[in-house]
Amino acid sequence: MQHNVLILDFGSQYTQLIARRVRELNIFCEIYPFNHFPDDLSSFKAVILSGSPYSVRAEDAPHPDLSQIRGKKPLLAVCYGAQYLAHFNGGEVAPSNIREFGRANLTYIKDDETFFDEVALNSQVWMSHSDTIKKLPNNAVKLASTKDVENAAYRIDGEDTYAIQFHPEVYHSTDGKQILENFLVKIAQVEQSFTPNAFVEDCVNELKEKLNDDKVVLGLSGGVDSTVAAVLLNKAIGKNLYCIFVNNGLLRKNEFENVLHQYKDMGLNVKGVDASERFLSALAGIEEPEKKRKTIGRVFIEVFDDEAHKIEDVKWLAQGTIYPDVIESVSVKGPSATIKSHHNVGGLPDYMKLQIVEPLRMLFKDEVRRVGKTLGIDDELLGRHPFPGPGLSIRILGDITPEKVQILQEVDAVFINGLKQHGLYDKVWQAGAILLPVNSVGVMGDERTYEKVVALRAVESTDGMTADWVHLPYDFLMKISNEIINKVKGVNRVVYDISSKPPATIEWE
Repeated sequence: MQHNVLILDFGSQYTQLIARRVRELNIFCEIYPFNHFPDDLSSFKAVILSGSPYSVRAEDAPHPDLSQIRGKKPLLAVCYGAQYLAHFNGGEVAPSNIREFGRANLTYIKDDETFFDEVALNSQVWMSHSDTIKKLPNNAVKLASTKDVENAAYRIDGEDTYAIQFHPEVYHSTDGKQILENFLVKIAQVEQSFTPNAFVEDCVNELKEKLNDDKVVLGLSGGVDSTVAAVLLNKAIGKNLYCIFVNNGLLRKNEFENVLHQYKDMGLNVKGVDASERFLSALAGIEEPEKKRKTIGRVFIEVFDDEAHKIEDVKWLAQGTIYPDVIESVSVKGPSATIKSHHNVGGLPDYMKLQIVEPLRMLFKDEVRRVGKTLGIDDELLGRHPFPGPGLSIRILGDITPEKVQILQEVDAVFINGLKQHGLYDKVWQAGAILLPVNSVGVMGDERTYEKVVALRAVESTDGMTADWVHLPYDFLMKISNEIINKVKGVNRVVYDISSKPPATIEWE
């Protein structure tokens, strides 16, 4: 993929959002930590510096060497980046008298500046900083101001270096996408060539070249990511792709049989393996969420090793890893702190002797769906809600037992089928039920009960990086609650989760 944009991550909560906005312009970009970016920058056509929770005045503030970038490639410095360029190049950054956070409006825009083409005076921008630039760096020209921020934007004379103290990537910056387009397309002249069709063509060619006549084994999960990965690989290597769909005992009700049938109808070479007892035995007595994930990952690899040995000369293991998995699993000092481990990111034990191939590693979830549509995958499959790799294990808080799994499968089926029947499924990005480790008192008929509590969760999102809870109709929630309590033995109370991400994650574990 050529014509890349390099985004240096200084730990901002908005870094991934910068990448999303750049991709929306059909421009490919990659995020790297500020202290670990590629030595060879020849394939990058422009660079963006992210914001940061740090102050440039702090002793431990990120301090990268930009000598191979500054003045040599078009550079856009956002928030911390803008203050960094000022602080170390003859300017002055000082604490702001008021914390500049939230909406602001551009009260001044310099005339005839390509950077602000089609951006009107009073355009709303989003501020998020406690320091401010009091004095511009050497050779800088002020481009914009707000009521409280004199140096809201500037450029450096003689360079394609631009800096802004606001965040163009967030929704609240009305013309943020236009500003990014002005910089990347008009100033940096990056080609807008990153489309689903182009990705499929490039990816299939790369896979053919990389894999040749090697055999590849792929674990299908029933989800969008592994399905799209399978179809891409099938397009590239055909009969040399061996798909394995493992029932880990933690799938949704009847999912193993239904999805296996779907895959066979798609022409994939797929084998179903029911390893439910093996997974549930390994999980017995484990309550800690990370330990559950690692146990499932370990058993998953063991099952794959068993199955891979039945296929002669397999050299590769394919995975449906996508970009948010990669970003969240990178942990360096400052940027992109690890929130939780992902079962499909990272290396394999030496004994497997398999190399990893990840066709979707650089795509966000909505991009995966667009690629899937280009490949002709059925809309019903592409429209499936994301489902966590560890399955229902991380929706059962506490230890896992077959009885708890069965209860949650029944509750989940009522909820998901209800969303479909009421035309709400496609309006929700992800939904599911969580079995809580508490019992509550209830009354059924004339009898007192002391049974399980379940929480229902439904969120709207684009790629899972951020999410808002969905305002499902009260009548619908009432109907589903009644149906769950009446039909699922062992449950006498239903609650609805109204937390957004952040601060809460989508899953409870």
